[in-house]
Amino acid sequence: MKCFPPTRLIVILLVSLLVALLIAAVVGCDQEAVTTGKIVVAVTLLPQAGFVENIGGDKVEVVVMVPPGASPHTYEVTPDQMTKLSKAKMYAKVGSPVEFELVWMDKLIAVNNNMLVTDCSKGIGLIQSDDPDEPGMDPHIWTSVSNVGIMVKNICEGLTQVDPASRAFYEKNRDTYLVKLGALDKDIRSTLDGVKNRSFIVFHPAFGYFARDYNLKQIAVEQGGKEPDVGYIVRLIKEAKEYDISVVFVSPQYSTKSAEVIAKEIGGKVVIIDPLAKDFIGNMSAIESAMKQAMQ
Repeated sequence: MKCFPPTRLIVILLVSLLVALLIAAVVGCDQEAVTTGKIVVAVTLLPQAGFVENIGGDKVEVVVMVPPGASPHTYEVTPDQMTKLSKAKMYAKVGSPVEFELVWMDKLIAVNNNMLVTDCSKGIGLIQSDDPDEPGMDPHIWTSVSNVGIMVKNICEGLTQVDPASRAFYEKNRDTYLVKLGALDKDIRSTLDGVKNRSFIVFHPAFGYFARDYNLKQIAVEQGGKEPDVGYIVRLIKEAKEYDISVVFVSPQYSTKSAEVIAKEIGGKVVIIDPLAKDFIGNMSAIESAMKQAMQ
């Protein structure tokens, strides 16, 4: 039997242990994937995660690239997210000109060029942004119930491509969710049809498609992605008084400083509405209620 010096023997044992641990980790990951059988689907935004889970049920595991509390206009991907993305079978991108995707999409695809990229905006007519300092198309397509119906159909189509054996399951879930969206749209339309004041002020102009759907006017505080200057705030205060607006809506992802100044000057209040909540139906019902109270 060949003998090794004590130091070398220790090194050999350590290397052997490391190799064994690595093999165990790889096998463990493979076994977990086999056991769960879940399809990893990456999405840009949290609302999309809700759409994917409603269609995919327990057959999917969702990776969200822009996490809760972050803005899709400024967020930067972490190395840990890149690792998770490398396991995805499908990426459901928003597809509208969201800054995150304009900056990161090519890099994300390069990490995993085998995953199917599904464009959730396919079939959606984009509208012009309400921000005069950032002309172009409004990226916030997911704040419209009718748009979300199209997004859900596109996601379902993607899932059936990566997992054709489960087509019936996905399509059944899609149809169930579409019925819920239809009921939501009908409810919002009925609630807001009767409001007298059809204008609302919001810090970040994320509700242009919502305003389009229900014949409302969105007035944005933010200009060019930045806090407004004093002159613009003065004009907003004048406009708010002209339209008898007493509520300034803000999103939890942004500063409320300017909104609070305007609300104080018009004798109103600041109300939070979230364009990026995961529970789309519950969140839109809450926004409906907030809009109704603000616009009576």
